[in-house]
Amino acid sequence: MEKQPSITSNLGFYVYAGAGIFLGLLGLVSGDFATNWQNVGPNIPLRVPLAYLTAVIELAGGIALLVPRTARAGALTLTIVYSVFTLIWVPKAFVNLGNYDPIGNVFEELALVAAGLVLCAIFSPTGSFFARHLAFFVLLFGICPISFGIVHIIDMPGLLGWIPGWLPPTRMFWAYATTLGFFGAAVAILTGIMAPLAARLLTAEIVIFELLVWIPNLHAGPRTHFNWSGNAICIALAGASWVVSDSISRHTQPATS
Repeated sequence: MEKQPSITSNLGFYVYAGAGIFLGLLGLVSGDFATNWQNVGPNIPLRVPLAYLTAVIELAGGIALLVPRTARAGALTLTIVYSVFTLIWVPKAFVNLGNYDPIGNVFEELALVAAGLVLCAIFSPTGSFFARHLAFFVLLFGICPISFGIVHIIDMPGLLGWIPGWLPPTRMFWAYATTLGFFGAAVAILTGIMAPLAARLLTAEIVIFELLVWIPNLHAGPRTHFNWSGNAICIALAGASWVVSDSISRHTQPATS
């Protein structure tokens, strides 16, 4: 029987769980969803109570993930929450086929779902449904960077505005580099060719985006809910990529007797 990994053995668990806690605290403080990513419209009945309920569930799921005895329940809780927001984006994506932004948001949320499923598989008994489909959950995550790259191509002018002007050599260089990085990571994860390295580099790319874009934005506008939400979602995506990266690396290591 394969030994189940310890939570303390991988930082990905902490980042993914911490993002759930961050989203929960943000919701409790603001009484709102992580807009624009958790796209619940203003006309939804009981919107504010639902925002608080979501925040409590996210907070509980993140905390549960950090406790070995409840880690599986915590992973499942966050997976369900992120699945709801993925489904909310789906009809918007079909209605606005000429606008890729809703489709891109589907895959951002789906990346969080896929990582949650990977965690469910890791903490499930060998032979269970989740454990048997671990490889599929990794592939599900691998589809998502394709969408990230497409978003970069479609919104290249907007992307250039996000890249710090002081970063050498040029903004255009980093726009192309990050776009190719997303596509390369997707190909590697989906084919298994250099997948551990590609998944690590994808995680690093998202973490760097957090450090160079979202944290400075929050510093410049600490009272703007959008900036807090963007930081929370970016950390969640970094955690998702990190979890998948840890899983790929673990399952490509040579077996020990």
